[in-house]
Amino acid sequence: MASYLQIADDEKGHDLDLFCVPRHYESDLDKVIIPHGLIMDRTERLARDIIQDMGGHHIVALCVLKGGYKFFADLLDYIKVLNHNSDKSVPLTVDFIRVKSYCNDKSTNSVRVIGGDELSNLAGKDIVETGRTMQTLLSRLSECNPKMVKVVSLLVKRTPRSSGYRPDYIGFEVPDAFLVGYALDYNEYFRDLSHICILNDQAKEKYKV
Repeated sequence: MASYLQIADDEKGHDLDLFCVPRHYESDLDKVIIPHGLIMDRTERLARDIIQDMGGHHIVALCVLKGGYKFFADLLDYIKVLNHNSDKSVPLTVDFIRVKSYCNDKSTNSVRVIGGDELSNLAGKDIVETGRTMQTLLSRLSECNPKMVKVVSLLVKRTPRSSGYRPDYIGFEVPDAFLVGYALDYNEYFRDLSHICILNDQAKEKYKV
């Protein structure tokens, strides 16, 4: 079973004024729930675990856009450092795919998958909530007959809507709240926020489409 850092349901988080938060978002957020530094430390450990498990295999690292791009880039940076400085290293190529399943703060029943060329061996990333999005993507990947598929997810939510799917590598298990920042968006806003924060109800209305 994948190890992870658990953020409790009653986690109080951190006051916004303790961190650097863009002024245009200050009234939109309840609190910082995962500071950027903690994200980076956990990502470095995930990179080490992947190298340990996958050393010797040729990995096609598949980034799930758009919410995955920051985690993907930082994870690959750590893997590259380990490749340069350890006895065990992995040949690595990259590809990109886009999965869209949200409108406002609600998950839709349709999942659109766009892109992806070389899918033989991969380490991917997705924000797993109900599990339906990743299961749809994995079904498509299986059609390409990969030798092995491993999923890396920065966040997994505790939610009664979950299908029960769990990734192979997990950064944090988080409460059932709408999270933004570190490339996670609400209708394309908040991707430029460094920390992962809880969006308040007023912002959901403010940026609603």
